[in-house]
Amino acid sequence: MTKANNFQRIRELNYLQQAVLAAAIIERMLPNYGLFSEATGFGDESALRSALNVCWEKLLLPKSKISLEKQIEKVEPNVPELAEFDMFGTYPAIDAATALLGLMHGLMAKDEQEFISIAKISQATVARYVEFLLLNEDIEPDNKLVRDHPVMQYEIEILSELIDFVENMGRISSDNVKALKQHALADGQTNIGLAI
Repeated sequence: MTKANNFQRIRELNYLQQAVLAAAIIERMLPNYGLFSEATGFGDESALRSALNVCWEKLLLPKSKISLEKQIEKVEPNVPELAEFDMFGTYPAIDAATALLGLMHGLMAKDEQEFISIAKISQATVARYVEFLLLNEDIEPDNKLVRDHPVMQYEIEILSELIDFVENMGRISSDNVKALKQHALADGQTNIGLAI
């Protein structure tokens, strides 16, 4: 399945489907932040976790008086600055926080573009990780090597499965959402293949 195909499929989903898909993708990205936070002592993973839980709640209860602005204020100070950390894990941590902020902005502005961007951010995280792995093996990464790498192929496959799941979900209910979350984390690893 080609990359464009997945993004095309996401564009064809309705607003709510795109939003729950984006939240499910972030479920796979967020543990990268936790691993970074553990390694560096920077940031509060629970602030991000709680903001993502609030997003799920907002998706299930759109009329609820949940303040996403307050969540954004809690998440923003936890976004690491690249210049302050000399380790690869900073990138996936920034990507996870950026995707989460994008989800909240998307929900507030009812902007589907934000949700599509989250799938792209996740794939960019994986691409950067694959480049990092190749460089460690003294291989000069190019687009084909990155695209054909098993970690990238797996990301594309998982995204495709999540899209299938969302397409077949029917009405968004708490049971469906619970099943989607479980599906997103069923393999026990983050989007870059780290064990959760």
